[in-house]
Amino acid sequence: MQKRNQSRRKFLENSLKASALLAIPSIVPASVFGKNAPSNRINIAAIGTGRISRGHDMPGVWKHDYTQIMAVCDVDLKRANEGKQLVNEFYSKRDNKSFDGVKVYTDFREVLQNKDVDAVLISTPDHTHAMLGVAAARAGKHIYMQKPASLTIAEGRVISNVVQKSGVKFQIGSQQRSAEQFRYGAELVRNGRIGELKTVYVGLPGDPPGGKKEEMPLPKDFNYDLWLASTPEVYYTEDRVHPQVGYNRPGWLRCEQFGAGMITGWGAHHIDSAHWGMGMEASGPVEIWTDHVEFATGGLWDVHGIFKTGAKYANGVTMIVSNEFQNGIKFEGTKGWIFVSRGDYQATSSDPNVGTVQAKKIDASDPAVLTSVIGKNEFHFTVSNDHHGNWLEAIRDNKKTIAPVEEAHRACSACLLHHISMKLNRKLYWDPVKEQFKNDDEANRMLSRPQRKGYEVK
Repeated sequence: MQKRNQSRRKFLENSLKASALLAIPSIVPASVFGKNAPSNRINIAAIGTGRISRGHDMPGVWKHDYTQIMAVCDVDLKRANEGKQLVNEFYSKRDNKSFDGVKVYTDFREVLQNKDVDAVLISTPDHTHAMLGVAAARAGKHIYMQKPASLTIAEGRVISNVVQKSGVKFQIGSQQRSAEQFRYGAELVRNGRIGELKTVYVGLPGDPPGGKKEEMPLPKDFNYDLWLASTPEVYYTEDRVHPQVGYNRPGWLRCEQFGAGMITGWGAHHIDSAHWGMGMEASGPVEIWTDHVEFATGGLWDVHGIFKTGAKYANGVTMIVSNEFQNGIKFEGTKGWIFVSRGDYQATSSDPNVGTVQAKKIDASDPAVLTSVIGKNEFHFTVSNDHHGNWLEAIRDNKKTIAPVEEAHRACSACLLHHISMKLNRKLYWDPVKEQFKNDDEANRMLSRPQRKGYEVK
């Protein structure tokens, strides 16, 4: 067994070196990773075993027979043990025999020291994404990371630089890139089916006020200091973190200490999809403004509620983002419009669109556009119909992922620019090349946040 493990590790190390240093595709028989070669499976550790990990990320990888979730990690030992149980139950049922091969961790640093771990799922709160991603890339682990890419634009630049230098395969969890209607809709726009693109309308939900402020005793076996990571020390209360019973939507999503609210929570999906249609996936806006915004008050939660913001891009296209619009993306051109949305799809059972009336997955002012055949010589995106599978194939076959780190950073940056505009409530001018605001020291100070010692993203 030790010899097989050494062989598997040596193979993956060589594949990674080829990707990082030579950029030459390695040609490997698919059978190497099949059921007959368990020693060559991609060993995966799940860091964060909460709602999105249990309902979306772990199931997204364990269904592929050339992978193995060998470890789970969560700062809450109760959740980590429940994650282990979930994985063991899946493999036991799949293979029709008892399985107990998952190691439990409570500190991600110990996971990254394990040389048998080839890749990690990062399914943690937003404020820890960049810290974990940078550490994983430096440890040579391939990364699937939930969006948004970072808490600040400065952190996002660091993770993009480090990941690109490392050569690991990175996939941001913007699964709309692997949904047919978002890809096809963006291709139709890029190929001029609605004429010259003028305006993009992005419909996002807001968050409600609420959250109990009362201080509570720390749960047993919960490393709250590590959970807070780079953010300031504040007392523990359940509505600031995650439920101690069950896996409903956690309170941290609605606290600005740990994220920006729906502008990044769903904006990282929809603005990314908008960038695809605009041809701006590697850039960003040049002007950003806020028409109106309300922030939650009275309770613990303090992220934005109803809002309307705008941005202008160097190609002349205007993007308007608001809770007033139907959830999805509407591309409006000189010859009509195309609308794309998730339809009735939900990543988890507690998504904000659960129980609401869903829009069509794709619609157009001229229905004939939706049967348009995009020719061989027209613009095409790479086809992916399985977001986690696309990442795994990139590792296995040394290919590019459908949602790479720089484009993840640019989508997140655009969201954070809207958020900074909300906080300052005025027009801002942005240089997407230098990634700085023009002649605006106050806004530039908001590109980063102070970080607690020991948890800095450097």
